[in-house]
Amino acid sequence: MDLQILKNEFDAGDGSFLISIRGDMVWDVEAFNRLSGAMAQYCREATGTSAHLERWLAQGFWYVPWFVRDWTSHPDFPRDLPATYYDNAYRRLDDLAFSYFFGHDSKNS
Repeated sequence: MDLQILKNEFDAGDGSFLISIRGDMVWDVEAFNRLSGAMAQYCREATGTSAHLERWLAQGFWYVPWFVRDWTSHPDFPRDLPATYYDNAYRRLDDLAFSYFFGHDSKNS
């Protein structure tokens, strides 16, 4: 896994999903898919590895679901997609955080 993609996303770097929602006030579907895909890939590849959690990864997996939901639920944030899309996206981020911290899919717990 290329951790640079995840680091850029968690740091709200150039072209990241976080910078698109915070700086541009735009839900960029492609950027969201890149972020959630990188998170999912990390969880898949880290399954069964060391119990040690990298601080920057833990902070990102904790922060992203909370921030994305909070920021994009504000009445001033333009929500151009169906409400179910956002609900599913928030659930996906929650599930990925659960998977990171507990080492398995939340749907199977």
